[in-house]
Amino acid sequence: MVEGHVRIRSWNKFKQLVREKQPPSIVFILEQNGFSPNKELSILKIILLHDRRYYIFLDFPKGKKLKETEIPLHKDKNGILHLDEDEVKKIIENQFQKENIKAYSFWTA
Repeated sequence: MVEGHVRIRSWNKFKQLVREKQPPSIVFILEQNGFSPNKELSILKIILLHDRRYYIFLDFPKGKKLKETEIPLHKDKNGILHLDEDEVKKIIENQFQKENIKAYSFWTA
């Protein structure tokens, strides 16, 4: 069995892996990157753990939504685009509704 992590570059490939591996849950992280030269402040990282291996998918802003998952970005009071944690959770869980897979924020207690 190989351990470690694998970066998945396609949302469709990641969805295929989730359906294939059938985990009870997946984890997501909303990362804020204030040093990005492209002003990509909100980054979505989704992680699937299966057989001691992490499958990691990253999604980045493109316009007013994320490029792959098309999750919308929202402006805060300062006009900075960001992701809404509850909305991200709902959208991810809806993607895997048939499989009954739950999504949890890394920061959720």
